[in-house]
Amino acid sequence: RLPPASLTKMMTAYIAERELAEGRASMDDLVPISVKAWQTGGSRTFVREGTEVRFEDLLKGVIIQSGNDASVALAEYLAGSEEVFADLMNQTAVSIGMTGSQFKNSTGLPAEGHYTTARDMAILAARTISDYPETYSIYAEKSFTYNNIRQANRNTLLFRDPTVDGLKTGHTQEAGYCLVASANRDGFRLISVVMGTDSEKAREQETTKLMQYGYRYFSGKTLFEAGAELPQSTRKVWFGQSDSVELMTTEPLYVTLPLGRESSIQATLDAPDTLDAPLNQGDVVGTVRIMLGDRVLAESPVAVASDIPQGGLFKRLIDFVMKLLA
Repeated sequence: RLPPASLTKMMTAYIAERELAEGRASMDDLVPISVKAWQTGGSRTFVREGTEVRFEDLLKGVIIQSGNDASVALAEYLAGSEEVFADLMNQTAVSIGMTGSQFKNSTGLPAEGHYTTARDMAILAARTISDYPETYSIYAEKSFTYNNIRQANRNTLLFRDPTVDGLKTGHTQEAGYCLVASANRDGFRLISVVMGTDSEKAREQETTKLMQYGYRYFSGKTLFEAGAELPQSTRKVWFGQSDSVELMTTEPLYVTLPLGRESSIQATLDAPDTLDAPLNQGDVVGTVRIMLGDRVLAESPVAVASDIPQGGLFKRLIDFVMKLLA
C-alpha cells in the first residue's frame, strides 16, 4: 500500500468517463464551481468560484493539468459532495478488481487511510483504456489552456516517446514522484506503474526501463477473434435438425507471452461433449482457456456458432432411444 498522490485522479476521471458513456453527463454540461473547489490548493486548473465550467474543460483539467480544483468540482457535480464521491470511488474500485485501494478524496492530496497499490493502478489504467476509448485520447494531449493559462501535460514521456499515449503523474512529499504510463507499439500495448521515486527524472527513467524490458522480452498476439470457430470443437447434438454444431469464442483471445514461448501455450476447452436442441447461435455452453503451464493467460466464454432448431417428432424419438443407449 502506497500513497498515490495525483494518480488518484485516474479514478476521478474514470468515473467521469463512465458517466459520459452511460448518458448521465455530457461534455457540454455546465458545472458550478463551489468555494471548496476554488480554494483547493496544489496543482490547479484555475477555475473561479461562482462560475460554471464545461464538463469537458474540467475533465481535461483533471487529466492534463492535474487540477485539484477541477477534480473537486467534478466530484461535487457527480455525487453531491466530495465525501460521497469518495464512497463511489471505493465502490468502483471493488467492482473492477482493485483489492488494495482506499480513497478518501478525489484529488490525491494527503489524507489518512488514502492508499493504493501499483497493481491496482495498472488495473485501473487497463480499464480506462479498454472501457472508454472514445475519451482516452485526452490522456495523450500535451497541453491544455483554461482561463488563458496554458499548462503542459506533466507526463514528459509524451514529448519524448511517440508510442506513449498516457496516463497520469503524481507527486506529494509523502508519495514521492509517481507515473502510470502506457505505450502502444505496432498494436502491442504495455502499461507501467512507478511509485515513490525521488524526482521527475527518476520516475521517467524507471518507466523507460520497464517499457524497454517489456518490449524486449515479451510479445502480444491475438489467437482468436470474437466469433471465431474453434478447431476440434464439433459437438454432437441430440433432438435437432442437425446432428452437430461448431463452437466459437464470444470474446477476443489475446495473450502476452515471453518471447520464445509461443510453442508452449495450449488451448483447453471446457464444454459438454453433447448438447440438446434447440440451440440458438450465441448460446454460451462452456469456456476456452489459453494456458502456459499451469497459468491461465486468457479465457473466453464459448458459444454455439449456429442455430440448431429442434427436429421433428420422429427424429426426436430416434435420438431419445439412441441417447439412452449411448
